[in-house]
Amino acid sequence: MSRLILVTGGAGFIGSHTVDLLVARGDTVRVLDALIPPVHQAGIWPAYLADGVQRIHGNVEDPATLRDALDGVDAVIHLAAYQDYLPNFSKFFHVNAAGTALLYELLVAEPTLRRNLQKVVVATSQAVFGEGRYLCPVHGVQFPGQRTSAQLEASDWEPRCPVGGEPMVPQATREDDPPRPHNPYGISKLSQELIALNLGARYDIPTVAMRYSITQGPRQSFTNPYSGALRIFVQRVLHGRSPVVYEDGMQLRDYVPVWDVARANLLALDDARANFRALNVGGGKAITVLDYAQVVSRGLQVPVSTEVPGRFRVGDTRHILSDISGLRSLGWEPVHSLEEAATAYATWAQAQPGFRDYSEQGFRTMTDQGVLRDAH
Repeated sequence: MSRLILVTGGAGFIGSHTVDLLVARGDTVRVLDALIPPVHQAGIWPAYLADGVQRIHGNVEDPATLRDALDGVDAVIHLAAYQDYLPNFSKFFHVNAAGTALLYELLVAEPTLRRNLQKVVVATSQAVFGEGRYLCPVHGVQFPGQRTSAQLEASDWEPRCPVGGEPMVPQATREDDPPRPHNPYGISKLSQELIALNLGARYDIPTVAMRYSITQGPRQSFTNPYSGALRIFVQRVLHGRSPVVYEDGMQLRDYVPVWDVARANLLALDDARANFRALNVGGGKAITVLDYAQVVSRGLQVPVSTEVPGRFRVGDTRHILSDISGLRSLGWEPVHSLEEAATAYATWAQAQPGFRDYSEQGFRTMTDQGVLRDAH
């Protein structure tokens, strides 16, 4: 039976792919999106958004708009978020934390909004873990804090054991490991997660938090500096430039294609076993950033030579990997390749009006704001 699903941020990257799957299986979809730069052209609905969806232009911080969006829905997939590397600290919390609190405030204050409501799925992030889990050969499992500016300026990239200073080996971070976010985005996402899971449990609103790893694929904004490695690498390669990587390029990541993330969202929506859990959504394998540049090279069938200028971003983690056994136990598995995601992103991006290499502009903005720095 068709349900009415509200997807906040549904015109965005992960949101629009999730909307596609919902529409394809026969659900009625309502999208609430602020449509603001740098992700969107201001106030303009993207052409890729599925036909037939109900569209509300507004933001999750506005009570009247959010209340209208919630009216009559059977479930909510709450993806609206503020993402950036810039030091707009309060903005992260206004959108990510306060917007989520307002969602539950309205659901609790107005019982008619909950009459049909079956589930709320909330997008959080792998960033809630900060550096995540490491293994020290002397002191065992450790969860180090953030690296200092002095350490990074000295090109000393690796976290050390917080007990004895020994080198450590990065491990996949488990869902029950302690969160230790250290950048404003990660802190706001942990706040969002705590709000959603605790208020959901208190007021009997089935809730799931989805901790996405670095998601890649088509519709990822090419004007948003936060969009990350795939955006930068593809833009530069297609314009005859070398990919630029931060630090020494040996950072480990678990990139995940967007189609797999969208499938995970629907699984969380449908499966009661996910209720009141925080689930890691990752790619299932570790890869260095330098190796990821070669993945992009293979996906585009263009040889690349990577630049490693020794820059670093304030707030970046060194290594972060997610243990995805929780989702796997529910029957989910990442099935798409990173090469497939890179090829699809390049094909999509080149077909968009205004596609060009925005990487230097992004570098300048982050440098001017003190986010991107050179090691001495």
